[in-house]
Amino acid sequence: MKFQLQVASAHAAIPARARIRDWARAALQRAGGRGEVTVRVVDEDEMASLNRRYRGRAGATDVLAFPAAAKELPPAAPEILGDVVVCAPLAAAQAAKLQLTEPDHFAHLVVHGTLHLCGYDHHRAAPAARMAAMERDILAGFGIAPPPPAPDDD
Repeated sequence: MKFQLQVASAHAAIPARARIRDWARAALQRAGGRGEVTVRVVDEDEMASLNRRYRGRAGATDVLAFPAAAKELPPAAPEILGDVVVCAPLAAAQAAKLQLTEPDHFAHLVVHGTLHLCGYDHHRAAPAARMAAMERDILAGFGIAPPPPAPDDD
């Protein structure tokens, strides 16, 4: 797996590049996906802009995934899987509210977004249950407790 990390956030508690790469790699391997993944860590303004532009929703969200469509890529870049964007300040606030460590919650968001790049979704009951089970298994491999149920807004 090729991996890129882009940090466009001033948030102080962003996990190390190697940890973020390992979380994305584990999700990709578990889902049988292949290709380059970029994780971009942003602040709330950029996330709100992306959320409004691509989802038509106001305000920031915790994580967005942008799968690369083959028709959008130049012929020389078919190995690009897509981008996962994590809002660091919102992830930190959610972690505190859920009584989780920031790195554990960040791991969940990276895994969740990477699974979306691989085609997994949680908008219907059966696929949501499969995706949640995969997330639990992947995170358990890092000694991270199962995440709380996902909010209905993403």
